[in-house]
Amino acid sequence: MSFQVHPGEPAVAQALALASELAREAGRIQLEHLDAVERIEHKTARDVVTEVDHLCEAAIIRGIRSAYPDDGILAEESGAHPGTSRAGEPARRWIVDPLDGTVNYANGLPLFCVSIALAVGDVPVIGVVYDPTRDELFSAVNGGGARCNGRSIRNPDKELLSDCVLMVGPWRGGASESDARVGSAIRAGRSMGVAALSLAYVATGRFDAYLQRDRLSIWDVAAAGLIAAEGGATVTTATGAPWFDPSRPSGSIGILAAPARHHARLLELAG
Repeated sequence: MSFQVHPGEPAVAQALALASELAREAGRIQLEHLDAVERIEHKTARDVVTEVDHLCEAAIIRGIRSAYPDDGILAEESGAHPGTSRAGEPARRWIVDPLDGTVNYANGLPLFCVSIALAVGDVPVIGVVYDPTRDELFSAVNGGGARCNGRSIRNPDKELLSDCVLMVGPWRGGASESDARVGSAIRAGRSMGVAALSLAYVATGRFDAYLQRDRLSIWDVAAAGLIAAEGGATVTTATGAPWFDPSRPSGSIGILAAPARHHARLLELAG
């Protein structure tokens, strides 16, 4: 199957419907196994993977392969699955985080989600983030706005930075003077350990902004970054560069999603 990158194209709607269906399927698997995880493996000193990550990823990949056998896939646990590009057409690749927030999930915390994105060439086209505990499906099409369960959502773009609640992600450097600068400029900072859901929350205004300097990978941000941007936030890396860059090494990505009026100031404070 082939499609153009236009929000109103029927084939784009079909791909979005597939991503939504597969995200809900993975969410059902997560709820079935919640509080009954049998195996936890350490990928790094700070990161873990469970059998549920693998079950969800396998289900998503099967669904994509069935509908779009020529498309490439980049999945967190199994890596790159090459696709077949047709002459003159940009490569299409699905970017999958089957269970974002695995540490939360393994500890029984109801803060986790499924993230599925589709990129055509270097452009993120579709993004879906599903929170099964709240049955909330966040979605976006490039140029088509952001939605939660089909309802349009928008970051409220508060006038004062001092009224903003900022989601702060962990980073390797620990606390610094810049943390104090950011903290003194906002109303409150929060951290919930699931990047994709935090970014999706920026599109709704549950968080006004999200800052994480590093430790992210493209599957953490591909879908949710698009949702935040289509929800009206300005989205860049934590240093102000373009946020969607699949060539960046895993664990090296930082991100700042914030209302346009406050984005530059937050970059300055965090620098």
